[in-house]
Amino acid sequence: NPNTRTYKQIIRENTLTFFNFLNLVLLVLVLLVGSYKNAFFVCIIVINTLIGIAQEIRAKKTIDKLAILTARKSVVIREGQKWTVPTEELVLDDVVILQAGSQIPADATVLDGELQVNESLITGESDEISKHAGDELLSGSFVVSGKAHARLEKVGKDSYISKLTLQATQSKKGEQSEMIRSLDKLVKMVGIALIPIGIILFVQSYFYNHDSFRQSIISMVAAVIGMIPEGLYLLASVALAVSAMRLASKKVLLHDMKSIETLARVNVLCVDKTGTITEDSMCVSEVVKAKAYDEEKMPDLNRMIGDFVKGMDADNSTMHAMQEHFTEHSDKVPEKVIPFSSTVKYSGVIFKDQAYVLGAPEFVLREDYTKYQGRIEQYTSRGFRVLVFGSYDGEPDGKPLTGTVTPLGYVLLLNKVREEAPATFKYFADQGVAIKVISGDNPITVSETAKQAGIEGAENYVDAGTLKTEEDIALAVSKYTVFGRVIPEQKRQFVQALKKQGMTVAMTGDGVNDVLALKDADCSVAMASGSDAAVQASQVVLLESDFSRMPEVVLEGRRVVNNIQRSASLFL
Repeated sequence: NPNTRTYKQIIRENTLTFFNFLNLVLLVLVLLVGSYKNAFFVCIIVINTLIGIAQEIRAKKTIDKLAILTARKSVVIREGQKWTVPTEELVLDDVVILQAGSQIPADATVLDGELQVNESLITGESDEISKHAGDELLSGSFVVSGKAHARLEKVGKDSYISKLTLQATQSKKGEQSEMIRSLDKLVKMVGIALIPIGIILFVQSYFYNHDSFRQSIISMVAAVIGMIPEGLYLLASVALAVSAMRLASKKVLLHDMKSIETLARVNVLCVDKTGTITEDSMCVSEVVKAKAYDEEKMPDLNRMIGDFVKGMDADNSTMHAMQEHFTEHSDKVPEKVIPFSSTVKYSGVIFKDQAYVLGAPEFVLREDYTKYQGRIEQYTSRGFRVLVFGSYDGEPDGKPLTGTVTPLGYVLLLNKVREEAPATFKYFADQGVAIKVISGDNPITVSETAKQAGIEGAENYVDAGTLKTEEDIALAVSKYTVFGRVIPEQKRQFVQALKKQGMTVAMTGDGVNDVLALKDADCSVAMASGSDAAVQASQVVLLESDFSRMPEVVLEGRRVVNNIQRSASLFL
């Protein structure tokens, strides 16, 4: 597991410490004067070191077992059959199946199908790029929507951004928790101070008290050993290791130890609506006919929507719910299918005679939205998520729509609020952690859902489409609790704005569109049921995808930090 240290590293880091070096020097001095019985203190040092190594190895084994569950896997076609294999076992010329949420494991070429790909972790540009047959795919980018077969062209060091663990999954080299940094500083100060103290004690004993050389060395060593806070380091590493094991038993995987402490210091938690406040699954509650729908001249509305969703990949919970509900369809064959994109918030299908789109009202209707706003808000205010199904007077191409959409029907979708959500959010309110709900849905719908979950300030909502400048965003994050119609790039801007205001930000996410924000947050939490990319980019993974585990995780972090701080004063 690349996210935990190797056995060699654990042994080296517990053995080659500054204090162990200091003790070694003192041991040599005691042995030089032939006082062997006074060398017994080394047994304590050895036991201390062994305890540290044993605990960290136990924690590593526990975490590695869990990491196997979340290890990246790829779907590959070999000898005409589909296989799911660990990503590192892919070889040159393998044909892999890529779909929404997949991370592209190696440089590849699209054989068939169409993908919308985000290459921001490589190029820094967050635009979604369409990839068709013959186009190149870069390892480390991730699939936002669509489905395709691709042949791997370069594997191994040629293409992996540092062997598959890319920018998103790595913490900065040498990055440490605030607590360990403080301990290091303390250790340096104590270590430096002990050298002159030791010399002064020897000088006093030998030159002023006229003790023998042997006696002077022994008394100096005895005094200095008492001043070395030997157990302090052991305490910190063992406490963090035991904490990681305790969380592992609760099906919470830590990608790095420092996230325990970061979580304890969090004062703002950014959450998504779907899968966090509400259940993962979604269902179609009702289909409402629009004024422009003519029953006499047009086919049955449910059948029309059935034709639309038939050709789509069920690569998100919305489309999955749509395909389960709209099972009736005719024999119409689509000429082209435009998969859903979280940036433009619509999907489209082009038939021989007409193009249709389905998506978020504000993005589909655009300047005409005000005409239909009253009717749509009747449903959003009741907590429904509304999608507009309509005919389009142009050819949708995956970019923002420019032509006119005539609404034919409104699809009302519903996510049930999780039973345990109110208790979870009450815990955070009691702990002084502010909640920010960031969602791609209509702000009124999200606000209504947040109210049902008992989130404080849920009535303060804003449409992220109205936030154009950095100043707008900075003001909004301090003023509002609920953000609707958020595009992926904005999630990242919200996290950055909160951090600039001196907040310690935790971010939960499960989708590809959360990766950039997860990467920038002080502590990132992913649901294991989410996309590959989100799981790999996060420091904490909830293996049961149960957000109600979060209070236990934060509590564990606070407990370990408080215990170390209390005990540290004892050592000093």
